[in-house]
Amino acid sequence: MIEMNVAGIALDAITRSPIVLLKDATERRALPIYIGQDQARSIMNVIDNKTPPRPLTHDLLANFVDVWDIVLEKVIIHALEDNTFYAVLCTKQGTVTKEIDCRPSDAIALALRTNSPIWVLEEVISEASIPVDRDADEEERQAFREFVDNLSPDELIRNSNYSANPEES
Repeated sequence: MIEMNVAGIALDAITRSPIVLLKDATERRALPIYIGQDQARSIMNVIDNKTPPRPLTHDLLANFVDVWDIVLEKVIIHALEDNTFYAVLCTKQGTVTKEIDCRPSDAIALALRTNSPIWVLEEVISEASIPVDRDADEEERQAFREFVDNLSPDELIRNSNYSANPEES
């Protein structure tokens, strides 16, 4: 799993639908997730440090979690099926732990309110992420190519503790 942070909310240029953008710690991969208008507003309220005059749904849920001494340990975005992301809230109350199914947008909105980490399975990132820093990716590929080009078979064998003679292994 890879921990991700909310980079912001964007609008799809064609559909004008809101997208929450998650980035990894290196900021080299981004995961765009289409969300609803209400969830986008809820997430933006936290990003912009805006507090509504009365609790909205995610604020109410965060208050509920706090009053009942429930800890939101983390959010996990664990699957992508038919262009739909799936998430769970990993909660703990005393010694009891529960995973609660939810939409990623709701999970993100609640995680921001409770300062809980957002994790994404690597398979989901591999399938749906977009590169952010193509130059850094290319530099890394080039450095790896140079490393491989400069390797000698003898050096590999010496460093692997492998012997061609089975009696020496």
